Amino acid sequence: MAAAGRVARVVLDSPLPQLDHLFDYSIPEELAADAQPGVRVRVPLRSAGRVADGYLVEIGDPDDGYEGTLSPLEAVVSPARVLTPGVWRLARRLADRSAGTASDILRLAVPGRMVRVEKAWLAAQADSSGVFRPDTPSEGRKTQELSGTAVPVRGYGERVLEDAVARDERIALRAIPRLVPLPDGTWVGEWAVTLAALAADCWRHGRTAIVAVPDHRDLEQLAAALAVTAPEHAIVRADAGQANPDRYRGFLEALSGPRIVIGNRSVVYAPAERLGLIAVWEDSDPLHAEPLSPYVHTRDAALVRQELEGCALVLSGNIRSVEAQRLVELGWLHDIAPERFQTPKVVLTANQQAPEPMARAARIPSTAWRAAREALNGESGRPRGPVLVQVGRPGYAPVIACANCGQAARCMNCKGALHQTRAGSPPSCTVCGRLATDWQCEHCEHRRFRLVTVGSGRTAEELGRAFPGTRVILADGDHPVQRVGSAPALVVATRGAEPIAEGGYQAVLLLDGERMLARESLHVAEDCLRWWQSAAGLAAPGAPTVLVGVGGPLARDFATGRLVEFAREELADRRELRFPPAVRLASVTGSEATVTEVLDAVDRSQLIDVLGPAPVEADGPSARVARAGPDLVRAVLRFEYAHGAEVAASVRAAVVKNATRRRRAPAGRPGYRPAPTLRVRFDDPEIL
Repeated sequence: MAAAGRVARVVLDSPLPQLDHLFDYSIPEELAADAQPGVRVRVPLRSAGRVADGYLVEIGDPDDGYEGTLSPLEAVVSPARVLTPGVWRLARRLADRSAGTASDILRLAVPGRMVRVEKAWLAAQADSSGVFRPDTPSEGRKTQELSGTAVPVRGYGERVLEDAVARDERIALRAIPRLVPLPDGTWVGEWAVTLAALAADCWRHGRTAIVAVPDHRDLEQLAAALAVTAPEHAIVRADAGQANPDRYRGFLEALSGPRIVIGNRSVVYAPAERLGLIAVWEDSDPLHAEPLSPYVHTRDAALVRQELEGCALVLSGNIRSVEAQRLVELGWLHDIAPERFQTPKVVLTANQQAPEPMARAARIPSTAWRAAREALNGESGRPRGPVLVQVGRPGYAPVIACANCGQAARCMNCKGALHQTRAGSPPSCTVCGRLATDWQCEHCEHRRFRLVTVGSGRTAEELGRAFPGTRVILADGDHPVQRVGSAPALVVATRGAEPIAEGGYQAVLLLDGERMLARESLHVAEDCLRWWQSAAGLAAPGAPTVLVGVGGPLARDFATGRLVEFAREELADRRELRFPPAVRLASVTGSEATVTEVLDAVDRSQLIDVLGPAPVEADGPSARVARAGPDLVRAVLRFEYAHGAEVAASVRAAVVKNATRRRRAPAGRPGYRPAPTLRVRFDDPEIL
């Protein structure tokens, strides 16, 4: 039906919760041809003649019960239909699930418009007469684009995974922890080859595959593996690190037909024609937790999109996340393990002192010292090669303290924490950068300090003294290193920044384990296990991985490869304590009166209990919220999954009511209205 005479229903690009619904506008005759669902539009607002941007979601008939005159569309920004029906349904469902707004989801899903890129794409999509046809079916594309023989997935049985994806199953996949060479000589993790083969097989059957990874290091491995399993024109990269034109160009390419779309957490919202597979690598990585409202985790977005579109879903990682284990035990995910593979050789060692003074200064016990020496010198029948040393923190001395009383050293200018950037340099402030040349302890007035923690820089310096003549490579956030060769070297890397060694490392030393476990977090054991397993997977076959100074059940599970058993036991413990993911929770932060209103709006029979309200600590997990205003409190709502929709609806209604309340201007600031301080986050990973 023609758009003229019908109603355009538009979602506004606005973060205001009271505007999070569809608005009806009439369609002028001159815009009827371009006013199609999915296009960007500009619409008038009632107040002060303002104009807002938005997306035309659907075209419907006028409401018989409405007798007024609808405002007409101001303009159609572009005929490109950038908002697909599937992405809109996903945004609406996720916003309702997390008491957020759909426009916040759409900002992650649809990149900003780049006019030149869009014009070039529209010209390429036009037919021979020069008329753009946005609904051109993909069946008319060249048949060779959807044909060919896929590279088989190794290690899981002949076509076990491919057939499971073809049947649109939901899979919890146990990854094979090893490095493999590609035909061009590039070394990548076996997981990248597995996911690339699955995505390529899905694409060759005429369906889109979406693969989400935590960071750029994983993305580079996946792209390298896809380069030898799928043609270049089939691969679309949606990376947050891309330039805006490149990102928008990739987004438009994903609209053009079945593709393999890879990227970071927001790639899960990519447009997809005939979506066949969503794969998430390392769903337990905190980088998958979206820091922007409404804070939807990549795993949750993938689960909801799979439910809406009925495609296959693969959750994989070096370890099994507790959230994925819960879904396995519910029967929602199908557990698939490799047929046979060699687990990393893990050696547990206490902090016994090495005989060499230099090794003691480098915090390396005797067992780890011998493993590093044998790998560097080629002893005990092993070839010479690089050694990986994983440390907990970057920098030289991230934390320093008073040498007399032991209190943490603070800047005398802004009270920020002091650190030392290199040997012999004066300490400096981590906040204002001021050098503490005249520092004096505010507790005991002592003027000397001592180093409390050892970072990657100081570890590299001490290892250079302990192994004279050996090349030392530092890899952390300030010194990014992607790959190293097979020559003997000591590679000191912070967790998550370990480079890939050609052929694998001949030894892996895991330091600072006790310090990593001392972090206060619900996921600390899971995070440490993932960091250690990721580093162990970079070792050459048979090379030792030495875990220093950590014992107990967690170390034994790591050494024996009981990664799934760890997730099962961790989930059982959380069920007893009623911690996520056994239950859902939502944190509500704001003034005491506002938080009380939100709690009163929720039916208490739908909740397990309410924790708080309690004051927000200035240095706690919600410290960034505390800057929004003084005297903030936080309450935590715990509830079962079955009541999630009702709780989210009640909380969202309270958020809208709070946002529309008139606020008095402070004295002396006429016309100023303070912004609402209410903040709601469902499934908050930092709450405990």
